[in-house]
Amino acid sequence: DNNNGDVLVQYVVLRRDLIDAWPLGSVVTQGCHASVSAIWSHKDDPHTLQYCSPQNINSMHKVTLEVKGETQIVNLSEKLNAGGIAHKLWIEQPENIPTCLATKPYPKSTVSLVFKKLKLCK
Repeated sequence: DNNNGDVLVQYVVLRRDLIDAWPLGSVVTQGCHASVSAIWSHKDDPHTLQYCSPQNINSMHKVTLEVKGETQIVNLSEKLNAGGIAHKLWIEQPENIPTCLATKPYPKSTVSLVFKKLKLCK
């Protein structure tokens, strides 16, 4: 249980180049795809179960960050893989474009350092 106040958070990382070039709805849709996929792929994980529990479902915490473009999102995914941080890199089909990624829910203290250098998406 999170008695120490360490909030469960899902990180979503979008590409700034797509935010600038695509309609807003398309970019939001990509983030939703990655988020749902990361949650469903780890639906039996204790943190995911807690994040989606009836007492928490209406107060989910997400942090939405941005990277510059395709190279940066792929590099971030590889860095997360190397660090054992479960996530989904969403590849939009049929174009085969890596558009964004989302982690499974984690206690913020566990993963916040990895994302420290990224900008909040505004």
